[in-house]
Amino acid sequence: MQHDRMKEIHRINYLTTEMDSLYHLSSLKLGITDSVSFVLYSIYDAGNECLLSDIYKGSGISKQTINSAVRSLEADGILYLEQHNGRAKKVILTDKGKEYVQKTAARLYQAEMRSFDTWTEDEISTYIRLMEKYASCFRQQIEKL
Repeated sequence: MQHDRMKEIHRINYLTTEMDSLYHLSSLKLGITDSVSFVLYSIYDAGNECLLSDIYKGSGISKQTINSAVRSLEADGILYLEQHNGRAKKVILTDKGKEYVQKTAARLYQAEMRSFDTWTEDEISTYIRLMEKYASCFRQQIEKL
């Protein structure tokens, strides 16, 4: 039983790493860094603007790396920062940024959407439910470390 569980954990870790590698490959194919890809994807997914803090929270990437990506995109005229409720900052795509996002993050988003085209609604729901359950259980175990 213990050996079977180890094999399952190895398989899950392999698949997680493979997914990370696929997102990295997508960034390479789109000609952007992983951090720029995540920033653009986050803004696109949120409707062309979002809080900078939401990008930090959702990325798992250091604030310094995200800030570097944001500064680079800002310098290129892709986005700008705006004050929002005190110290919070909102990241907003420029018109140039909206066009750029269509060539980058929107293409990745569409690839994700097409990946589910052959899945049933039940398969998608089950996948999401099980991912959420595993993340929740694993989070509880991490808190006990």
